[in-house]
Amino acid sequence: MSDPSTTAGSVGLVETKYVNIRLPPEGLVLENGASLAGLQVAYESYGRLAPAGDNVVYICHALTGDAHVAGYHGAQDKKTGWWDAMVGPGKGIDTNRFHVICANILGGCMGTTGPSSLNPRTGHPYGSSFPAITTGDMVHVQYLLLQHLGIKRLAAVIGGSFGGMQVLEWIRRYPLMVDKGVCIASAMSLSAQALAFDIVGRNAIQADAAWAGGDYYGKAQTPAQGLAQARMIGHITYLSSENMKRKFGREKKVTNEPLPRFATPFQVESYLDYQGSKFVGRFDANSYLHITEAMDAYDLAENYADPAEAFRCVDARTHVLVVALSSDWLFPPEQSLAVARALVRAGKHVSYCLLPSPYGHDAFLIEVEHLTDVLRTFLESASAPGQVPPERYAQASVNAQVSSAPAAPVIAPRRFVRKRVHGELERDDYIRIIEQIVPGTRVLDLGCGDGELLCELMARKSITGLGMDIDLEHVIGVLRKGMDVFQCDLDAGLNVIPDGAYDYAVLSQTLQVVRKPRLVLNEMLRVAREGIVSFPNFGNWRYRLRLGLKGRMPVSGTLPFEWYDTPNIHLSTLKDFRALCRMDRIRIVDTVCIPHGWGDAALLGLGRRNLGADRVLIRITRDS
Repeated sequence: MSDPSTTAGSVGLVETKYVNIRLPPEGLVLENGASLAGLQVAYESYGRLAPAGDNVVYICHALTGDAHVAGYHGAQDKKTGWWDAMVGPGKGIDTNRFHVICANILGGCMGTTGPSSLNPRTGHPYGSSFPAITTGDMVHVQYLLLQHLGIKRLAAVIGGSFGGMQVLEWIRRYPLMVDKGVCIASAMSLSAQALAFDIVGRNAIQADAAWAGGDYYGKAQTPAQGLAQARMIGHITYLSSENMKRKFGREKKVTNEPLPRFATPFQVESYLDYQGSKFVGRFDANSYLHITEAMDAYDLAENYADPAEAFRCVDARTHVLVVALSSDWLFPPEQSLAVARALVRAGKHVSYCLLPSPYGHDAFLIEVEHLTDVLRTFLESASAPGQVPPERYAQASVNAQVSSAPAAPVIAPRRFVRKRVHGELERDDYIRIIEQIVPGTRVLDLGCGDGELLCELMARKSITGLGMDIDLEHVIGVLRKGMDVFQCDLDAGLNVIPDGAYDYAVLSQTLQVVRKPRLVLNEMLRVAREGIVSFPNFGNWRYRLRLGLKGRMPVSGTLPFEWYDTPNIHLSTLKDFRALCRMDRIRIVDTVCIPHGWGDAALLGLGRRNLGADRVLIRITRDS
């Protein structure tokens, strides 16, 4: 094997460092009132610390992880750190730019004080005397490590699964220390189903006679069987049904020896046996008991009537990115969305995206392509959270050329016409929308594309904005500009947004591509005081003429699609829109009819608005 220190994209050879944290006379006081007399922490770091100390990214590992995130421990080491695909030079968390730190959590067995550590008071392993710990205790120890290292501020704190819970605790417990937080495939608390799996796993360990109540250190037998069973149970939850089917199905192994009674020849059994035995070789049963107990007990919203109240203490400048995985059933996407929804209701900067993957909960570790793009963009966005510096857009005025290249669609490109209706038409739409919006207000941009309109509004009107779009490439484009964005399907409603949260909800050149325009319009006026809607007017005389004389669907700058290759689902007219507003008690505040050519202008001059308008821009509000 070649020297791993020269491997392209790798942090190379690394070492785990161990530090003893100086404690007060009473020791490390835990949330339950107990204390630890000593505290050792194992950690690794990669990349150089900037002179200003402002480029530190702290990674919180998951349930059975450790400090070894990336690189190799020796020249002959074939196994890299657990997130080597994400952390390294030029990777999603770029060590050419960031100084990355990860420590083994309190209660672990990889160098940080845990049940297998020596108790300074007795000189023997803690075993059954190790006190109960919480997620808050773990984060507090991480904070003490950073203080020991002289780190005063974090550019970001990142974690997946149980690590994501630690991220949520970080932004609440030490809000002034964190610039950005990334919570991946996690939740404010475990579901009843996830709790059940953990409970069964702990029972398997405690039912092993070799567990000896937790005092098995130094004995000939350890609770290896119980720990292996706990791991097998837990590992099932990390995989999706689709992945299990594709990986194993009902395939059987070839055996020459008769199997033990009730053992099966199925490949999936061999795989789980392997995972269990491998886990026993690197983990401690007591650590598993304590860490799963801490994870199970974590309930961020338990003491609040509204989960949003749990996030009121998060700093207003901190931007949080919540990432969900489509096939994750251990931490299903709705739990991640609930985190994002609570942050929105608390008035914090938050973005949300749902990454497609067939690999289940483990996808953030093994399939990182989309996650890499999202993380790199979020971490390296030049502006402060939600703030676009005016100088950045000094050359990007509304009349400047807007790129006409369509973004490569990742998910459901049928929904989004804005990036394809470009050039003069798009800029004209932006100009007219900007004219309608009062400076300093709150704007929700639905079907926001890559965020250009929000950028212009921030630069020109100093608005506070949030974009919503279903296309992942668009979401990444908005993140790149340092703005908040939600990846979502407008047809599913806007239930993530609380009532009256915005002054304006904008739907520019998107009404015709949503499946449920009536729902979307009513949702706009639930979450905002006014709505601004622009759409191509199918009642225009040129469209009628082509359809009437030639019998063919119209194609134009406003409707630039052939009937067989179009994202447009509804082709409405100005009259249709007015009729819908009357039916749903929506009041039209203002109507701007936009002509295309002298014929349109002449008809508009005669008051024939439905015939003369090529496009319309309408301000609406709720009819009281």
